[in-house]
Amino acid sequence: MKVLLRHLMFAILSVILLLNCKEADMVNMEEMAKPNVIIILTDDQGYGDLAYHGNPILKTPQLDAFASASLELTNFHVGTTCAPTRAGLLTGRNADRNNAWHTIAGCSILLEDEETLPQVFEKNGYRTTMFGKWHLGDNYPFRPNDRGFQHAFYLGGGGVNQTPDFWNNDYFDDTYLRNGIPEKSSGYCTDVWFNEAIEYLNTPSDEPFFMYLALNAAHGPFNVPESYAKLYESAPLSEQQKRFYGMISNIDDNLGKLISHLKKTGQYDNTILIFTTDNGTAAGIAKGNKEQPILGYNAGLRGTKGSHYDGGHRVPFFISWPNGEILQKTKRNALTAHVDILPTLAELAGLTFESKKILDGTSIANIMRGEAQDIDRMLVVDTQRNQWPEKGKNSCVMSSEWRLIDGKELYNLADDLGQANDLADKHPDLVSEMNLFYDNWWASVEPDIKYAEIPLGNKIANPVTISVHDMHTTEGIPWNQVQIREGKLFPAGYYSVKVQDEGEYRFKLYRYPPESGLTLKATTEEIPGTAFRDALPKGQPIPIKTGKVEIGGNTIFAETDTDQPYIELKTKLKPGSHTLKCSFLTAENIEIPAYYIQIEKL
Repeated sequence: MKVLLRHLMFAILSVILLLNCKEADMVNMEEMAKPNVIIILTDDQGYGDLAYHGNPILKTPQLDAFASASLELTNFHVGTTCAPTRAGLLTGRNADRNNAWHTIAGCSILLEDEETLPQVFEKNGYRTTMFGKWHLGDNYPFRPNDRGFQHAFYLGGGGVNQTPDFWNNDYFDDTYLRNGIPEKSSGYCTDVWFNEAIEYLNTPSDEPFFMYLALNAAHGPFNVPESYAKLYESAPLSEQQKRFYGMISNIDDNLGKLISHLKKTGQYDNTILIFTTDNGTAAGIAKGNKEQPILGYNAGLRGTKGSHYDGGHRVPFFISWPNGEILQKTKRNALTAHVDILPTLAELAGLTFESKKILDGTSIANIMRGEAQDIDRMLVVDTQRNQWPEKGKNSCVMSSEWRLIDGKELYNLADDLGQANDLADKHPDLVSEMNLFYDNWWASVEPDIKYAEIPLGNKIANPVTISVHDMHTTEGIPWNQVQIREGKLFPAGYYSVKVQDEGEYRFKLYRYPPESGLTLKATTEEIPGTAFRDALPKGQPIPIKTGKVEIGGNTIFAETDTDQPYIELKTKLKPGSHTLKCSFLTAENIEIPAYYIQIEKL
């Protein structure tokens, strides 16, 4: 009997031990099953630019279905323009802190010492990739493949056909950059980005991935496949709006394909999938005529892209993670923002992350899990678009329901979504409190403000090609290729550079980008437009006489051979930070910037 009991006890202990081992294995499996993460960021699509938010014209069935199944943050805010949002999203820090407060003129280059989302994910064992629009620097060490993305396929500058973008790109069959190397693509740009994303999803790996799918649509020029523009040909919209809406419908179809693929391959349930946009609408609402004074829809918001009223920075935000602990099929109205994404994803994905700098954002994982309804906080958004951030310029201080505009206008959005009723006189204490918050916030920002410096003579990037898109100036610059073709005579500015190695340097000053093969005196042919894409104008000649380079106390000149694509100059440089000015002198002795510059340490 005792022997039987011993055998029975041994059997019971064995079963318990086996169950404990299996439970431990399950825990380990759960710990190993880190979620994949995909952030989809569209361009210039505002809060009202989807049917789910009540737009009576726009057709977005895929996005509507995703939104209804997800958690929506209805009071989510970003920067008022492209680069500031991207910088804030990727760092958790307001763009005024990291040299991305503008979209051009050397002030859209994310500082080298900023830690980014992909770097955090990479340190935690993730594969990292991005497709689409970067807009935070076109030179080493500011490119996406220098900032934590192991793989990147992207366009130059802030959009297709901008000055740093590959010559003559027009959204169709363009040449983009794969880890910095030009590569010809086939098809419409948005289709290309999503096809690349789906192909990446098919890559076998035991490691989770972080994907940043940052579209350039629906940014202008509003070029779109004919079939999508025709979806709205009878709608009460301007011709530009019809194309803009067509671009969003194309995004919608591609979103549906991506979600379908994730589900088909069994990846959807353990993927944190975020859909949001980078600023208020660019073309969703417009002035009409006497019969119909307003064309389009803006969800009742005041302001559009670039505005510090809510229409400029309140945007759609939907997040899904079926296997995770976050809410589904519901909404939360807590004040949240793009700067919250890095700390939030770090917490949700269980990443090791400790910021070395002040964050403007905070983790909102508790909101997403349903553990809290709101956050007692204030946030600042502003529109700078200048050479140096100015205190108070186009500022908006936000609490959950209140907005303080320019330090003096006060609105309660709980019952005044359109910000029409200024309540500042009725709530002076709240105005003072919000102004005090802004003053303290600005005092924390000022020490961080500085320019990024483009390195010269670095072995990783020698030669380096710089475009006038990144030239510091208080005047206008030719930031797109239409202006490059037109040859407008903008004043010359300067670049912030850092010479890293002493020696002789060669400067090549170009009128057209090097890949064009065009000479200094060339006139480019017009590329006709259609009803669905813009024309590119005929290039105009510039009577260039002399090339000029100023750097490190040296000023050198060289005469022009207009049958060549560039003017060549050489000088010796010492290491250190410098301002660089490269310009052409015309026959009338007018000084204008060289549009493209190639610099090589010999």
